[in-house]
Amino acid sequence: MPPTASPATEPAGDCTGSDENRTFYGSVAAAVAWTVYCPVLPGGWFVESGQYSLAGGGRLAIAYRGPGGDRFTLDEGAWSPEGVDCAPAGTDIGPTAFGDRQGTLIATDNGSFAIVVDDGGSVCWKLAGDGLDETAVRTFGAALIAVAG
Repeated sequence: MPPTASPATEPAGDCTGSDENRTFYGSVAAAVAWTVYCPVLPGGWFVESGQYSLAGGGRLAIAYRGPGGDRFTLDEGAWSPEGVDCAPAGTDIGPTAFGDRQGTLIATDNGSFAIVVDDGGSVCWKLAGDGLDETAVRTFGAALIAVAG
């Protein structure tokens, strides 16, 4: 069953990172028609890089680095052509939280884990871990909040 639109009720001020990072999320949320999510992380995590584009419905891509060099990325928006699965290659483990949505946890072919939410159209949300175990990816997925634009 495709996810329904989530009400974006949380301010970007709750997002992990600097004021500049929070402004980034708020700006994207105000400019796109889909729900933008940001993480609320434990200490030691910071934004490594981030960018967005409003072309073609909009896309957000942001990377976080944490303790021990662990890393994860968020890709959100209209970055997957309609009818194309936005999930990475791997094995479907089952449902898990992506903020207030239900996502699918995938054990990727490169030995990592990802959570994907696909609306059945061109909008997709993905959290992909790098150096994170299944528990950490599930925890970070559940700690995503919808940002009010």
